[in-house]
Amino acid sequence: MNRQSEFLKNIDWLSIFMYTVLIFMGWINIYAAVYNDNHSSIFDITQSYGKQLLWIGTASVLAFFIMLTDSKFFTAFSVIIYGLTIGILVAVLFLGVESKGARSWFELGSIRIQPAEFGKFATCLAVANIMSRHGFKIMRLSSLCLLGLILAIPAGLIILQNDTGSALVYSSFILVMYREGLHGSLLLLCFITVAIFIFTLLYPPIAVLSLIIGGTLIAFLYYRQNKQEFYRLVVFLTGCFLFLLFLRWLFEWQTPTDHLLLYAYLVTGILGIYFIYKRRMKHIIWVLLASWMCIVASVGVHYAFDKLQPHQKDRINNLLGIEADPTGAGYNVNQSKIAIGSGGLAGKGFLQGTQTKFNFVPEQSTDFIFCTVGEEWGFLGTAIVIGLLLAFILRIIYLAERQRSDFSRIYGYGVASILFFHVAINIGMTIGLAPVIGIPLPFFSYGGSSLWAFTILIFIFLRLDANRLQVFS
Repeated sequence: MNRQSEFLKNIDWLSIFMYTVLIFMGWINIYAAVYNDNHSSIFDITQSYGKQLLWIGTASVLAFFIMLTDSKFFTAFSVIIYGLTIGILVAVLFLGVESKGARSWFELGSIRIQPAEFGKFATCLAVANIMSRHGFKIMRLSSLCLLGLILAIPAGLIILQNDTGSALVYSSFILVMYREGLHGSLLLLCFITVAIFIFTLLYPPIAVLSLIIGGTLIAFLYYRQNKQEFYRLVVFLTGCFLFLLFLRWLFEWQTPTDHLLLYAYLVTGILGIYFIYKRRMKHIIWVLLASWMCIVASVGVHYAFDKLQPHQKDRINNLLGIEADPTGAGYNVNQSKIAIGSGGLAGKGFLQGTQTKFNFVPEQSTDFIFCTVGEEWGFLGTAIVIGLLLAFILRIIYLAERQRSDFSRIYGYGVASILFFHVAINIGMTIGLAPVIGIPLPFFSYGGSSLWAFTILIFIFLRLDANRLQVFS
């Protein structure tokens, strides 16, 4: 009896309360988003809001059983859970049903389950298992390659399902790696690579090359103490760049890929030989790595962009201002911004949203549920929702920091990172600050798979946290 009361005392009831409040608010907003006068009862299971109530009920049962499960189960079987999930992600490629261009659903009668949603908590468990092993060093190349493989397998399988948005969520684990000792320069390098990726879409190849060359020179300037040798290096690189332009004119290379690949050979080959000859290898490896990643990003953007669906290309072009199409690719975001803006300070009131009521915003109960919050509850309502979501994420981080187990701490940061990515990107895309990639807003967007997955993700951590005092290392 004492053991049971001690267990109940160790449960973080504040997190459960915040989770419950967010779930309830999400359910109410789904009701408002798809309200039907002919089915006004919020408990009508023929409507999305009634079905969501069933999902909430089953999610509560899941949460209850997770809290009853011994926390050692999740540490002992984390890799097996990951392996089984990978098998399911493979199976859906062959046995799944296609919806909106993506083959990522299992259909069981009238119920659809999306395995990609469950891959997040399974990968989170696997990452925590690997990173908490004795002797693991985050800055060791073999460790980085292993983590990269663990993340790349589910992300790659989800991309094969044509669900790019869900695959991008796995990039959030870079924050977990940073917390566990990943050098800040590598994190910065990842952001620079993304910036170069975007820059390549916006500007001509020659401008991208100049930017990469300039960045490389600045890096050398930072690491070089001998100014005379640095000036010689500037002259040397300028000559290489002029040689590049000469080859472009001579062989009539026209495509961006030709330019960037040639620059890749020049920068990595000639500079590598130059510094190996000078025997100055301490920092040059990282500089060359950074330059190479930028080149790969610039070259890869064209190939990656070609692999996207036409509507996805249009959305990215519309976001970056390359194309303006408020009635086509930009219609969803344009209508979403109108809905949010029309809410003003305090909103139009519950069930009074005109943009919502007359279905101007597509997917308004799923990807664009946040526009319902903005229209009916206004700036104050959106501020409360964002504040609660951020408070919940910060609470998860606080709990992660008090863990005695490395596994529990790493898993907790994985939970916080995934939630933060979903919140930032979903809200960002509804207000035009992020591309529309189709990921749900946690606890608010309609859907059983996402609700179940977030519930499992969170309550596994709460179960680990409840057992923190029994862990001695």
